[in-house]
Amino acid sequence: MVFEQIASGGCRSYLIGCADTCAAVLIDPELSQLDRYLALAGQHGLRIRHLIDSHTHADHFSATRELARRLDVPIVMHQSSPAPFVDMRLGDGESLVLGKLRIQVMHTPGHTRDSMCLRVENRLFTGDTLLIGATGRTDLPTGDPEALHDSLFNRLLRLDPTLEVYPAHEYKNRDHTTLAQELEQNPRLQKRDRTEFVEMMRNLNLSMPTHLTEALRTNLSGGKTIAQLLAEATAVVSFMSLEELRSRVDAHDAELVVLDVRERDAYAAGHVPGARHLPRGQLELRVNEELPDPTLRILTVCEFGRVSTLAAATLRQIGFQRAIALDGGMKAWREAGHPLVSI
Repeated sequence: MVFEQIASGGCRSYLIGCADTCAAVLIDPELSQLDRYLALAGQHGLRIRHLIDSHTHADHFSATRELARRLDVPIVMHQSSPAPFVDMRLGDGESLVLGKLRIQVMHTPGHTRDSMCLRVENRLFTGDTLLIGATGRTDLPTGDPEALHDSLFNRLLRLDPTLEVYPAHEYKNRDHTTLAQELEQNPRLQKRDRTEFVEMMRNLNLSMPTHLTEALRTNLSGGKTIAQLLAEATAVVSFMSLEELRSRVDAHDAELVVLDVRERDAYAAGHVPGARHLPRGQLELRVNEELPDPTLRILTVCEFGRVSTLAAATLRQIGFQRAIALDGGMKAWREAGHPLVSI
């Protein structure tokens, strides 16, 4: 077996390949590591055949949809996953063939309703069901502490204790553990009584993941993250520096239209001299009225440079091919001491 563990912050992804057939799968890929996954597969001479999410992630963005688009391979999840884009739905006790390897599926609800663990030879990929020294939380959507107790004590922990445990998250840079070590050392697994375990899980008082709403939205629907939208916009938009804009303002450049896309109050409090105002939320509706000439060179401006990048990309999409964005935004403009006009 070819095996690679990929760390991204606290997230762990796994590339597993059959050395004889060069077929591979990725388990729990994370969106920021796309090129790394592809490079590792290429380094080992592997072709990725399946993309597997062990459950619906709520704390990071899954890379399965983007990789599936690039590689034209199926997305695999448990059959209870609510995601509409899943191509292959696995049931408890089923296996996925990977060359001469077999990926065995165990449904382990608790962290989420669609959580599953995967066994490949002596390795057990536990998702967020069992972590090193902990377990997955049960206070997020579809979490159930009673189901987690059953998944752990009546199923997972009854397997061969020498199996190596590889979770989807690890925050102390540990590589792996074994079921025997977890049974002995994991503090949450010492609460073996069902009632005590459930009470413990319901009183962990953990903070919510930073990107909870966005992660659930994108991982459930297949929609794009804000970072993806910004990256796509940045790829088609060019930028003007603060210094270049200052020189053009000082020279009263009549060929450049500075378009402030912030809300009215922000524009009134201070804007670039000569800037026109058109809020981002009204851009498509008012653009024909406010900017009748599609050949204009338009520089979009916002507070931090993100909304203006999206606005410039939108303008380009609807025909304003010379639309560009200010690099840095009004915050940087003010901090540099450049002139402002208030109304």
